[in-house]
Formats: sequence, structure tokens, C-alpha cells
Amino acid sequence: METIIIIAVIVAFFVWRMKPAKGVQTISTAKAKEIINDKDKVFIDVRTPAEYKARNVRQFKNMPLGTDFSKLPKDKEIVVICQSGMRSMQACKQLKKLGFEKVTNVRGGMSAY
Repeated sequence: METIIIIAVIVAFFVWRMKPAKGVQTISTAKAKEIINDKDKVFIDVRTPAEYKARNVRQFKNMPLGTDFSKLPKDKEIVVICQSGMRSMQACKQLKKLGFEKVTNVRGGMSAY
């Protein structure tokens, strides 16, 4: 019985971590590829510099998680990517707390790109 409870707690934790933040849009990598050259959007990659250097999409600026996001323009949509989608969702939540209204997470991250 204890094992079932522990498993349920672990599953609940991961479901909670993966759920989208309030007001954050989520798009597929296919959609990200369609909009990649949209000048009304700012594309940021929140992976480490080493991860970014190993493989990146030119339009995504490297701003590792923990960077000062307040310098980004608030009048443009911010599209965020990471390796799998978890760090980018954290970054999206931070952006929402900073008052950014148009924030989009790329589901699946670079692993799916």
C-alpha cells in the first residue's frame, strides 16, 4: 500500500510540473518551425551555453535559465525552448511573474525539434 502511495505522489508531482502555467501558450516544434522568422516574436533558448553550442537554432538567443529576463521587450511575444520543455516552462512562469503577457513554450524542446 505504501508503494502505491509513493508512486501516486511521484506521478502527481510530474503532472503538476508539466502542466502549463496560467496564461502560457504551448506550441509544437512543427509550429515553432513555421513561425521561426516572425519579427514580432523574440525566441530564447534557456539551455546552458554548452548545450546551446552543441546544437541550436540560429533564431533562438541563448539566455540560460536564471538570466535576467526583465531586459526582454514586453511588447513582443516571447517564445521559449530548452532541451525537453521543462526548463522552458519554468522560464515561461518566470516571465509571467515579471509581467510579460505573450509567452509561449515549445513543447518537447530541442529533443523534438
